[in-house]
Amino acid sequence: MISRTKEITPFIVMDVLERAHEMERQGIRVIHLEVGEPDFDTPRCIKEAACKALDNGHTHYTHSLGMLELREAISAHYYSTYKTTVDPDQIVVSSGTSPAMFVMFSALLEKGDQVIISDPHYACYPNFIRFVQGEPVFVAVFEEDGFQYRPEAIEKMITSRTKGIFINSPSNPTGNLLSQKRMSAIADLASAPGSPYIISDEIYHGLVYEGKEHSILEFTRKAFVFNGFSKLYAMTGLRLGYMIAPKDFIRPIQKIQQNFFISANAVIQAAGIAALKEAGKDVLEMKQIYNKRRQYMIQRLKGMGFGITVEPTGAFYVFANAKHISGDSYKLAFDILEKAHVGVAPGIDFGQNGEGYLRFSYAASMENIAEGMDRLEHYLNTH
Repeated sequence: MISRTKEITPFIVMDVLERAHEMERQGIRVIHLEVGEPDFDTPRCIKEAACKALDNGHTHYTHSLGMLELREAISAHYYSTYKTTVDPDQIVVSSGTSPAMFVMFSALLEKGDQVIISDPHYACYPNFIRFVQGEPVFVAVFEEDGFQYRPEAIEKMITSRTKGIFINSPSNPTGNLLSQKRMSAIADLASAPGSPYIISDEIYHGLVYEGKEHSILEFTRKAFVFNGFSKLYAMTGLRLGYMIAPKDFIRPIQKIQQNFFISANAVIQAAGIAALKEAGKDVLEMKQIYNKRRQYMIQRLKGMGFGITVEPTGAFYVFANAKHISGDSYKLAFDILEKAHVGVAPGIDFGQNGEGYLRFSYAASMENIAEGMDRLEHYLNTH
């Protein structure tokens, strides 16, 4: 086994989930607040479009960049939402955003090149970078800032080997947004010749309950953007995402796509068109329910003594300070699972600066959230 596969760190959230599944097979009822997966059914208009595409024989390869009609719909979406123009030929459709990240880093990084990412961060980012022999460079972000980057801290870490600055707003695991001011300042770091690209994961766009999210393309064109359908449209298992890339990178990225992935699923691409054009009402209804869950969970966690200095306003996560309970978030998360039968994600999964925190997902029914909070409160009172 080669070193780069040995060195991939586990995705601890999945370890929690898999242990929870073992418990469920033993007849134990577990409340799942650990995984970031919408509990909603995929909107009917999307499912009907997929069935229609299947019935109409759309079961063959598409263009390696993706169906032109879908890329045009994505382009129209970015213009209507952010007033930014995206050429459909700069869009690469993929089977979820994860393959798109793999393709992008393969095209961007030489051995030893660096990418700056926040700490805490989505657990898988460093593994994408390391797998193509790049080097993640971590910049700490802090609870008192709402886990927002400090642009001056990023600037200090930029070297001649820095090829990218990774941003994620709304963020996993924190649920917080980068302010327009800070995003603009980060974009300025890409303005000089030879400066790094901005890499923006925008998968939670649309799931914002206070304020407004901004695409990095509003501030700079020297950027890669990742987005998709899994979170906003409750399409996680259908695996459809996309990347927007600078024109110079499209042909190299396309060649990697052709060789390793060929094209995304044709039927699900048709469903993606319906999502963008027809599912707005469904998204609004889901968003309103998420917001009620968010407010309830924050109130309950604060009432139990968890630290939430800046309330999260996006995605479907609360990243709560549990240092007063334990400095070992891994041990604490599994103890809560075993004794309270509630699945939560340990902060250490998201970086060293996440230690002492727990991530709670409110992508679960209000009934399950309420029961999970009750069980957690009982756990704290008794253990």
